[in-house]
Amino acid sequence: MRSPVFQAAFTVAILLLASAAGLAQTPAPKSSSKPHSESSATGPDPGSVTSGVYRNPTFDFGYKLPAGWVDRTDRMQDVSEEGKSVVLLALFEHPPEAASETGANPAIVIAAEKATAYPGLKTAADYFEPLTAASTAQGFKVVNEPYIYTRGETNLARSDFRKEAGKSSLNQSSLVLIRKGWIVSFTFIDTNEDAVEELIEKLSFAGAAPRPK
Repeated sequence: MRSPVFQAAFTVAILLLASAAGLAQTPAPKSSSKPHSESSATGPDPGSVTSGVYRNPTFDFGYKLPAGWVDRTDRMQDVSEEGKSVVLLALFEHPPEAASETGANPAIVIAAEKATAYPGLKTAADYFEPLTAASTAQGFKVVNEPYIYTRGETNLARSDFRKEAGKSSLNQSSLVLIRKGWIVSFTFIDTNEDAVEELIEKLSFAGAAPRPK
């Protein structure tokens, strides 16, 4: 059985390891109206991308994909555990296998884990205890302790982190909510705070899902 800290490292680890080590050197799957993966009887709907907008009916949210970003969701499904955890969306500004000038690769990972994997967890903010441990283990420092963050009419727990990476830095913001027995985490990484906020602005909930152009 995975330890609580390792479980909470799910989102952070798959993002950073995939970005650093690279993924299979095959063409990225094209966005389509088809689900990213087959949903299981015990797992959430994997959602689908239509006209540049990802929508997930289980958790009632939408995300407008940044133009030109690379979708690696399908390739990151190997870290999922059927009925326990699933990568819903994984996007990178650059192909993870292609090195950038700064070595930084802005990314977005949206994942869900069964809340029962965390005995004693009562609120979304509780998830940040192990998630913060996982993030700091990767070299990030806490900028803002967990606080309430509102998107539309939806309240989430949020915490912000920063990591110095040579001549550049990486800013990470993680948003968390508990819905339908699942912990849903939204992790955004970019080179500055304004860029992270722009990524977060593409997220919306319920009846306010983003519309394609």
